[in-house]
Amino acid sequence: MTHVREKHWADAIAEEILKNPGPHEISTGISPSGEIHIGNLREVITADVVHRALKERGAQVVLDYVADNFDPLRKVYPFLDASVYEKQIGKPLSEFPCPCARHASYAEHFLEPFLASLAKMRIEVKVYYADRMYKSGMLVPQILQALKGRDLIARILEECTGRKVEAQWSPFNPICQSCGRMTETLVTGWSEKAETVDYTCGCGGTGTVSMRGGGKLTWRVDWPARWARIPVTIEPFGKDHATRGGSYDTGARICREVFNAPPPFPVTYEWISFKGKGELKKSKGNVLSVHRMLEVVPPEVLRYLVVKTRPMRSIAFDPGLPLLSLVDEFDDAASQARDPRALELSGAAQFKPVGVPFRHLVNVVQMADFDLEQAIVILRRNGYPVEDPGALKERAGYAIRWLREFAPPEAKFSVQRSLPPEARDLAPGQKRFLAALAAALRPGMTGEEIHALIYALAKEAALDPPTAAFEAIYRALLGQPKGPRAGWFLAFLDGGFVLRRLEEAAAT
Repeated sequence: MTHVREKHWADAIAEEILKNPGPHEISTGISPSGEIHIGNLREVITADVVHRALKERGAQVVLDYVADNFDPLRKVYPFLDASVYEKQIGKPLSEFPCPCARHASYAEHFLEPFLASLAKMRIEVKVYYADRMYKSGMLVPQILQALKGRDLIARILEECTGRKVEAQWSPFNPICQSCGRMTETLVTGWSEKAETVDYTCGCGGTGTVSMRGGGKLTWRVDWPARWARIPVTIEPFGKDHATRGGSYDTGARICREVFNAPPPFPVTYEWISFKGKGELKKSKGNVLSVHRMLEVVPPEVLRYLVVKTRPMRSIAFDPGLPLLSLVDEFDDAASQARDPRALELSGAAQFKPVGVPFRHLVNVVQMADFDLEQAIVILRRNGYPVEDPGALKERAGYAIRWLREFAPPEAKFSVQRSLPPEARDLAPGQKRFLAALAAALRPGMTGEEIHALIYALAKEAALDPPTAAFEAIYRALLGQPKGPRAGWFLAFLDGGFVLRRLEEAAAT
């Protein structure tokens, strides 16, 4: 019976969206208050994949990215110097210096590498900077509507959340001209004609600010204001915003009832968690930045991680050994785990297979002591044609960076150029085994043949436990008790070198 593959989630969403012919604008974004991590990446990849599915169907559609750089700094995160950033709490992220002093602002420090990462993943977005949206006056009409509709918004919030809105609450947060904060201000009045807002601040300051950059709408109002102004017809967001009475519920009503616009089609997604460490959260210092991941895995593979999984299924991301399997799943045309449509939407057409499993490459670069020319020699000696040395070296670079960044200790090794001290402590039975192995090895043997030979000779030597045979090989060549699969490991090394080393270890 032929298995019929289920329709890819992006195609199902695109078909549902196109019940409204458009034109469409998909919006995504994040507050750049810290490293923009792979958890945040799920949102923008989800948006991009829906964008691609819609374009394939001939839809008129734009993908945008809103950099929420006008949000205030909420706290001193674990990665910040408290003595420097304590005084910046409450100020817009675009309005104070970055940690490295090389960017225009704190927000730009985190946005620049993330936007560069999107370009590497071939995700083309129209970028809206929140500070420019406010300072240009783009959102003044929505600010006025929100101030006029203050009581209606308060009622919507109370009805959706069940929480009472304080009497002094306002949908607009002015920036105090004395302390620069927007988190301690209260609106005392406003002028539609002058487009200004009066305020008092907890620091003791008072004043009047322009609606053009003198403050911003509070989050639950800012989001629907943006939907109405751009306008947005589709938006992916995390499951926290999709809870009953959450940001989407309140935003949808505010969008309709205050801004007189339809809310966007919602695409809700689950979190990406960092295996063994839980949710990726910059507030906890638990982050894995996108640009860091793109140093150890090709961009198409990182896209594939998200694209192959339905949005409302969680992804437990492990950058250790499972990452090697992910690369090989993407690269191996014979893999039964591959999702052809997910591959297509991930950019497989731009991905250049090199004909060497990534797991093998991780071992080969270590056998070659990170000399890529020698790695090519080893591969060709073992039947890999390496038709494109440049592509192979590029992939090997990923393997090397993975070894430095995420490889567990058991995946690392170094072929010792002289007999390691650990080989001198081998038991007599282990030494006899190494001598027998050296005598039995023949040029041209495959990894599988050598592996079978090792098992047979270990049985003849009556080593107890049998793993003592493998330990002897690793101690003789690596100076450690474990290593890569022994048969294939010996097959990949220079035959003369292996014989000399085994004989030397057996004779000590």
